Amino acid sequence: MNYGIAVLLTVATLLAFPGTLQSATTPEPAKVYILPIRDDISPPLVYLVRRGVKEAMQARAEVLVLDMETNGGRVDVTEEIIQILNQFNGRTVTFVNKKAFSAGAFIAVATQQIFMSPQSVIGAAAPMMMVPGGGPSEMPQTVEAKMTSGIRALVRANAEKNGYNVAVIEAMIDKSRELEIDGEVLNEKGQILTLTNVQAEKNYGTPPKPLLSAGTVNDLDALLGVLGFSAAQRVDIQPTGVEKIGAWINAISPILLIIGGIGLYIEFKTPGFGLPGIVGIVAFVIYFLGGYVAGLSGVEWVALFILGAILLALEFFVFPGTLALGLMGGLLMFVAIVMAMVDIYPSVPGVPSVPELPTSSMRFRVPVQEIVSTLSIAMLGGLAAVWALSRVLPKTSIYGRMVSQSASGELSVSVKDREHSRRIGDVGETICPLRPGGKARFGDEVIDVVSQGEMITKGASVKILRYSGTEAVVEAEG
Repeated sequence: MNYGIAVLLTVATLLAFPGTLQSATTPEPAKVYILPIRDDISPPLVYLVRRGVKEAMQARAEVLVLDMETNGGRVDVTEEIIQILNQFNGRTVTFVNKKAFSAGAFIAVATQQIFMSPQSVIGAAAPMMMVPGGGPSEMPQTVEAKMTSGIRALVRANAEKNGYNVAVIEAMIDKSRELEIDGEVLNEKGQILTLTNVQAEKNYGTPPKPLLSAGTVNDLDALLGVLGFSAAQRVDIQPTGVEKIGAWINAISPILLIIGGIGLYIEFKTPGFGLPGIVGIVAFVIYFLGGYVAGLSGVEWVALFILGAILLALEFFVFPGTLALGLMGGLLMFVAIVMAMVDIYPSVPGVPSVPELPTSSMRFRVPVQEIVSTLSIAMLGGLAAVWALSRVLPKTSIYGRMVSQSASGELSVSVKDREHSRRIGDVGETICPLRPGGKARFGDEVIDVVSQGEMITKGASVKILRYSGTEAVVEAEG
């Protein structure tokens, strides 16, 4: 009886969910992602590579192919790209489509296999110094030695990991290296090694092994056939053009944080909502946009930042003196700003049908030096600017116009000044501790006040002595 019921339930399940049988019998097609490495190796390419690698990881792609045609570029950008490629757990292949010079050769060695097209070349990877407004020039001997040593270590580590002949790679970098294999001098001392596709795939040694390239193929379709993925689902990552904008935005990210902080500071110090708040919000929006374009942050950190700003506003305008809301809001905003610079990679779960917790399904690569540098510049610059503004701005006519405009229909500056004069001598009660700033209630109105430097407890009687900008300067009564 139980067996019959089990059969009926199984049949009912298949009828109700016909995709269950299909998914159980039809395997998901393999995925291959094609990532173009074109033009110069520069910061915008980092964003393209990061986006492509993360998409490939999210899609659980089996193979990531670099379609390469480049004259090379910056070493620091090359290191960043290599670090990103190392996050991909699947098979990595470089297809040298015409040429892979300099930094292009470094990146190629960071992949597990290299294939080349007919009449293509790879090599000439010695470091060069670029002169602003001109082309490459010779480096001083000490600088060249230091640069060559660092690059050689980086590339050698990747060559050893992926099974390439380290002597071949070093001959592409160091012109003092002679390359001789099986009694044949392939590169004389004083020259930089560059290989054609025919030379790169030639076998040397015992047992015979290709010099560098795993073979020559006509195009990407032929390459996928050789790899055994001709029937795979192919996804070509396309440059959007926004990567250049993202690179520019991230270059000025400390300035954006300073502008955003100053804008919000002025907005909190003036009545109503106006230009300073708009400028501050726009600066933070552009900052998070740069992280989003760079492939570093998503909308979740923008949402966290907004939540923090809301809590901070509640502390200032609705529940003054509670401290908890302000501290929590400030912490959330700080975390959002930092996480917008953290590189987060999805990991491929071992059992796709079992969902993983967010903490275990992501890998973090924290560029500590960049984060510390950006935040240090932003914090020091912001504090200096806020201090200067707090001393200078209230004494200028610009501040008066700003207060009048931001109040959006409130009293004019002259009327406000007269009201301030009438309030001098008024006695009220603090509704939060003054450290030295805070808020106090005078009649039915709560206003911003500041002591003369001393700490005044909550509930104390205070008298207005004068005004500094929009803040009433008070002293404790009795």
